[in-house]
Amino acid sequence: MRIGIDLGGTKIEGVVLDADGKELVRKRVDTQQSAGYWAILHTIVQLTRQLEMETGQQCPVGIGTPGAISAVSGTMKNSNTVCLNGQPLFEDLQGLLNRPLRIANDANCFALSEALDGAGKGYGVVFGVIMGTGVGGGIVFNGQLHQGRQHIGGEWGHNILERNGPDCYCGQKGCVETFISGPALAADYHRHGGNRALQANDIVALAAQSDALTEAAMQRFLDRFGRALATVINILDPDVIVLGGGLSNIDRLYSEGRENVARYVFNDQFITPILKNIHGDSSGVRGAAQLWRSDEV
Repeated sequence: MRIGIDLGGTKIEGVVLDADGKELVRKRVDTQQSAGYWAILHTIVQLTRQLEMETGQQCPVGIGTPGAISAVSGTMKNSNTVCLNGQPLFEDLQGLLNRPLRIANDANCFALSEALDGAGKGYGVVFGVIMGTGVGGGIVFNGQLHQGRQHIGGEWGHNILERNGPDCYCGQKGCVETFISGPALAADYHRHGGNRALQANDIVALAAQSDALTEAAMQRFLDRFGRALATVINILDPDVIVLGGGLSNIDRLYSEGRENVARYVFNDQFITPILKNIHGDSSGVRGAAQLWRSDEV
């Protein structure tokens, strides 16, 4: 059995998987981010103990985190749970749990889960895409997660798409994340005179009703999706792309979005499947557990 913990900004979710990937126990608690770094760590430890009480044995633990561990300093970086940044999360948690631990970015956990027993099962090279509050990704080669030398493998959300685009929190301008995340879709609509009360899901729904202003925003969004993803495909040429995050529920991504990718890919045809995830919101926590292979347990 393996425990997976998905450390989110508002919720921490835990799951126990058996050797076949079946979920045995699942629990969710509040992150209590305002209480600070050590409070979050102790919440993770308490959740782990609760899961083990139900299974009756100690299990290896995998953690999916916002942000990543710096290959230089060993501390957390790029986390939107800002109290984690600059902290030795891996070292501190491993000490508190008193056992071996594995940590990966939450988008990497999504990609691993979908590659092993989700929409990407059976494909050699899987590129997992997260499009939600932010834009992230993960790469899996033949069932093995590729985090990269600097732990930034798959971070296509911070490739610059339009040099004079909106400011990004990373310090650059015009990153992919500033155009095709949920908040970015809404911001683009607002910049073009749209109702500032509307958010991404409202824009998608109104565009489906032939509203001109929201449809124009969707056309810009789908074109940028095509350009951004084509760049990844030109470099990686994966066997399959699996979409996750809240925006993966936009049906047009799999039709018009795919057509736009095909326009920009450096090839005479585009045959790569673009698939919707199977495990949904569970992909992150399942992938965290699957940082441990069943034959290692």
